[in-house]
Amino acid sequence: TWHLKKIPQIVRERTFSLDNPKFEAKTKLELNSVCGIECQRKLPVPSLSDLKSLLSYETVFENGTRTLTEVNVLGAVPDPATNTTTQRPLRKKRQIYGTDSRFSIYDKRFMTNFPFNTAVKISTGCSGILISPKHVLTAAHCLHNGKDYVKGSKRLRVGLMKTKSRGNGRKRKGAKRSTSDGMPSFQWTRVKSTHIPKGWFKGVAGDIALDYDYAVLELKRPHKRKYMELGISPTIKMMPGSMIHFSGFDNDRSGQLVYRFCSISDESNDLFYQYCDAEPGSTGSGIYLRLKEPNKKKWKRKIIAVYSGHQWVDINGEQQDYNVAVRITPLKYAQICFWIHGNDENCTQG
Repeated sequence: TWHLKKIPQIVRERTFSLDNPKFEAKTKLELNSVCGIECQRKLPVPSLSDLKSLLSYETVFENGTRTLTEVNVLGAVPDPATNTTTQRPLRKKRQIYGTDSRFSIYDKRFMTNFPFNTAVKISTGCSGILISPKHVLTAAHCLHNGKDYVKGSKRLRVGLMKTKSRGNGRKRKGAKRSTSDGMPSFQWTRVKSTHIPKGWFKGVAGDIALDYDYAVLELKRPHKRKYMELGISPTIKMMPGSMIHFSGFDNDRSGQLVYRFCSISDESNDLFYQYCDAEPGSTGSGIYLRLKEPNKKKWKRKIIAVYSGHQWVDINGEQQDYNVAVRITPLKYAQICFWIHGNDENCTQG
């Protein structure tokens, strides 16, 4: 069951202009992080002043200008026990590249219907998910490498799926013929502004930067599709079979929507470590669950995490690989909800 939780308040304190970014960083679809799951467990719980700094955010507008908004956090109750999840007695070997368990969605009845139609393509090479009539959730590193915005993010666009026609009717002169019926093509929409938490930026967050690898894009014009609501990420033991689901546009299956589901193997307060088969391109996908609505017989899918990608992590001097997702905690829910609505009135419960 989805459990309602009281959400902390994110309150805007002041906004001021910054120099225009250079947009010169290279997009990295595979990240190196020094802080693995053992390191994550030892991280201290951020203080209120830390949270105010980490959850302050930059906004970049389509004309290339940039602002920093400082926030206050009200009603946050840090839980010191949450980073120490119970150690599992036996740890499975992570089969990142074992048998490929991904499904390519070909049937346009599925592709253009919920939940698959909520997946979108980001012009910098990542995926994302629709979270309102005008907003898309994705990974921060698809837009910013921690020091500067990536090339291509200045004229950022979001591709919404539409299926190619059979080629009936008159063909425009010079237009390419659709080679494979039912494969998705994209209707591209310009991005009006992007929000990235300051916790993602190097020099602010130190080892915990990965915890803040999420961003929200505001589209220039609303789409008319069904989107997926945000949910608070439950712990592994509260998930049916510890299973998660997500769809994205993996680079090795060009032009295809790729769906997968798998079990989560471990968690920290802010991250999931899981076995999902995924290739670059699916980074930024929304990870969702289907749980029962409280006191109702209805089931509902909600986004509980953002897929951050394949990480190389140094553990006791050895490089190990994981697939990692950033959990939507009550604080992150409050921030993303605030970005969508521009106030916290609609964000009191999640």
